[in-house]
Amino acid sequence: MQKVVSNDGTEIAYDVVGSGPGLILVAGAFTERASITPYVEALSTAFTVVNYDRRGRGDSGDTAPYSVEREWEDLAAVRAATGARFACAFSSGVMVLLQAGLSFERQALMEPPFRTEGAPPVPERYLERLQEFIGSGNPGGAVELFICEAVGQPKEAVDQIRDTPMWASLEAMAPTLVYDALQLGDNAVPTELLKSIETPTLALFSNASPDWFKMSAREAAAALPHGTVEGHDGTFHTLSPETLTQVLVGYLV
Repeated sequence: MQKVVSNDGTEIAYDVVGSGPGLILVAGAFTERASITPYVEALSTAFTVVNYDRRGRGDSGDTAPYSVEREWEDLAAVRAATGARFACAFSSGVMVLLQAGLSFERQALMEPPFRTEGAPPVPERYLERLQEFIGSGNPGGAVELFICEAVGQPKEAVDQIRDTPMWASLEAMAPTLVYDALQLGDNAVPTELLKSIETPTLALFSNASPDWFKMSAREAAAALPHGTVEGHDGTFHTLSPETLTQVLVGYLV
């Protein structure tokens, strides 16, 4: 593990694994760097993988008050420390990558969660309710809100997780659900932002994901000046590490 100091003095932890051109991974909601070890192991056969903890997660610090710009600065600091040429962002991490405005040679977006036609609506007062749960010392309430109402999983799924060691780590990361909600804003496809990005970008989706996720990737690619979209066999909202590695080798290298 290494650390870099971001613009506001927050320490951001990261690992560098493998050899080849540098590739930074930008995690989505409820993901710390240890959670994506299988991706790191697969990708490190072709890339020097830079895997960092977004602020408030894992071994990275956190400094109040939060603003979305701080996470863009975190990514810039990690990129400056490692010189990575490429980036791949997952789910809500896509907005950190896109809004950071860094000039990577190429980049990939894995299923940006923009709410396109057919998507379930954003939960009522979602951001406010997350903030209320965190502010009242009830991180478990925020976890349940995210899993049940934002992701759409049954409450039984939450009850099962409560009985596992995973629950404590989710509660610890619960404040970062507010961060992801702020990064995503109104959850619409950010067409004007996408039009301003000159970096060649590959938008990816899993063939097993709901149609609205597929449409999100397609609409993002269509708005990008140099956008491409591909779908591959996978599971809900994810591709296997082996598939992602094969795809990124073909596109980035």
